[in-house]
Amino acid sequence: MPPKAKPDTAAYQKLKKDLREGNVGNLYVFHGEEAYLRDYYLGQIRQKLLPAGMEEFNLHTISGKEFDVKTLAQMVDCLPMMSQRTLIIVNDYDIYKGDKDALAAVLRDLPEYVCLVFVYDLIEYKADARTKLAALVKERGSVVPFNRQGQGDLVDWISRRFRAMDHDIGTEEAKYLIFLCGDLMNNLISEIGKIGSYARHHRITREDIDAVATPQLDAVVFQMTDAIAAGNFDRAAAVLGDLLHMQEAPIKLLSVLGKQLRQLYTARLAIEQRKGTAYLMELWGMRSAYPAERLMQSARRFSLAWCRRAVIRCGETDLAMKSTGADGEELLIGLLMELAVKKGA
Repeated sequence: MPPKAKPDTAAYQKLKKDLREGNVGNLYVFHGEEAYLRDYYLGQIRQKLLPAGMEEFNLHTISGKEFDVKTLAQMVDCLPMMSQRTLIIVNDYDIYKGDKDALAAVLRDLPEYVCLVFVYDLIEYKADARTKLAALVKERGSVVPFNRQGQGDLVDWISRRFRAMDHDIGTEEAKYLIFLCGDLMNNLISEIGKIGSYARHHRITREDIDAVATPQLDAVVFQMTDAIAAGNFDRAAAVLGDLLHMQEAPIKLLSVLGKQLRQLYTARLAIEQRKGTAYLMELWGMRSAYPAERLMQSARRFSLAWCRRAVIRCGETDLAMKSTGADGEELLIGLLMELAVKKGA
């Protein structure tokens, strides 16, 4: 598996700098997984450009389904009212699939008073570098990817959110929260709200997090393999039982378990070759060291032979689920029992 390239943050950093200095450009393309940051900085642009009470006259929005270049041109021609600028937001329109020449003509002559933002939310942004339009967007505007944030930035942000609720959280507890609930900020906001309301003391504990946070599926499956590593089959079976009771499809659970076992196998190989967490992070494209550290800790409790066999048996079970018509739950439970019994092999 080739390592993932590090995301380019230059456009994102420039946007932050420009907004601090009050320099809002004429043309932006906002895209990326981190919807919270995208919406936050779109709100910052609105706040910078639109006087309070005048948004109705100076803010123009259009959805991708309703978009046509003629309508956009009409919005561009609308002069600002009691304001220096107008803001046009186009939601979920693929600029490379329509009339590119007509769109380029509008973008080429954007007035200084216009700020035009193409927002990609439900559709993926894929630039066609071969087109003149792509070169024009790069020359006249800024394509800003809002990527998932790194561990350090997320930990700082989580700490600030808890402080706003009159709570404090340690670095390790914040990392655990990210591991348990994922690293998308919109989801973390709701989890922070639940934990902050539940906690009875100023300092947030891991027990507070476990009590009310909703873990992502990958984290729950990790708890299951961790229980196997600890020799606690009852706990592993209980976790699987809870997942099946929540009506998670066995094939989906097996897919997540398969990924977890492959990661565990590579972690064990890294230990055998005296490689550290940095190697594991690069191999799996992890943005945070915490899950890599957890994997390395867990892998130390398994033999290399067990890890290899676990990956093979997971693949064989996947094939059986898809080709034999056997009951998926029974196959998954049987695999779990086999892994637990042969843990020391």
